Amino acid sequence: MPGSATVRLRNALPFWISLSLVPLVVVAARYGGWALLLPPAAAWWMTSLLDAILGRNTENADPDTPEEELFWYRFITLIWLPVQVALIYGALYFVTHTGTLATWEKFALIFGVGVVSGSVGIVYAHELMHQSNRLERWLADLLLATVLYSHFRTEHLLVHHPWVGTSRDAVTARYNEGFHRYFARVLHEVPRSAWQAEKAMLARRSLPATSLRNPFWLYGLLQAIALLAAYLIGGWAGVGFFVFQAFVAIWQLELTNYVEHYGLTRKYLGDGRYEPVKPHHSWNSDHMATNWQFINLQRHSDHHYKPARRFPLLQTYDADTAPLLPRGYPLMTMAAMVPPVWRRIMNPRVRAWRRKYYPEIEDWTPYKEATLPPPQIR
Repeated sequence: MPGSATVRLRNALPFWISLSLVPLVVVAARYGGWALLLPPAAAWWMTSLLDAILGRNTENADPDTPEEELFWYRFITLIWLPVQVALIYGALYFVTHTGTLATWEKFALIFGVGVVSGSVGIVYAHELMHQSNRLERWLADLLLATVLYSHFRTEHLLVHHPWVGTSRDAVTARYNEGFHRYFARVLHEVPRSAWQAEKAMLARRSLPATSLRNPFWLYGLLQAIALLAAYLIGGWAGVGFFVFQAFVAIWQLELTNYVEHYGLTRKYLGDGRYEPVKPHHSWNSDHMATNWQFINLQRHSDHHYKPARRFPLLQTYDADTAPLLPRGYPLMTMAAMVPPVWRRIMNPRVRAWRRKYYPEIEDWTPYKEATLPPPQIR
């Protein structure tokens, strides 16, 4: 990745593909009708078509690349907050103050905005929350407030990463668990597990859960401000459309979470301990265009192996090191929406993964439900 600033900018530009969604939302608002398909079609299908044309990218950047050489890669994540705020609240103003769209078209437009805030905004928030500097973490919190999912930061950093692939992680999808059942489960379990994680951290400092150091106070304040802004712009209708946008974004996030770890588990070592997280505990994908869109999130095996590594430096692995998804996230999440199709595609891959990495485990039944104890390793 070394080279002149111009070369680094040119190399980073494909990761700015998310900006192409903004004018599509504007076109959808202006023309309605068929144009309302443009934002979701671009987010889901355009990059998948490009994947089919461009194929996979198996090259790896130097993981020791200096931070100063990554500015143009980071740039898109740093500027996305004002873009998303303008997109969400601009759309809310449009649907509550103009009569050019029918009611169903207004919901279709806000659906498209939710696709953008979920498939781009939350992905960028995820990248930002993993960084150590205060600005990026603040940007992550503000982005998550615009989709009413602020507790995702706590859950992701304090629960998901330490406990991925175990019964303690709600967002690790169990083998044979259909997405719709999974979605209902995580909406219930994730806020609770995030709260318990913060409560436990505070208790270790001899502080009550109600302490002002509990970030849930900040989460609530930021989300209240986001809702108040929606009300001031569009009244109760604005609030309703805002909540609908947030739900669509959360649905996009949890579809991605479902795909990333479906059926993959870590070996239980006894006494409440599990083996360390390794690349084979996440599904990996190095399809080129969809990794531009998701800023290399699909190189998920390396993300869990090295969580603090910035997205341009995430490594991909061969099939002997990490399990590979057959397609990028957009097509895989579409398959996840139809559980029989998903099981037909993924269950044989999970079984092959089990035989490859854990041939000593003969009975996988206890892994079916999160509430059951880990299996005995024979």
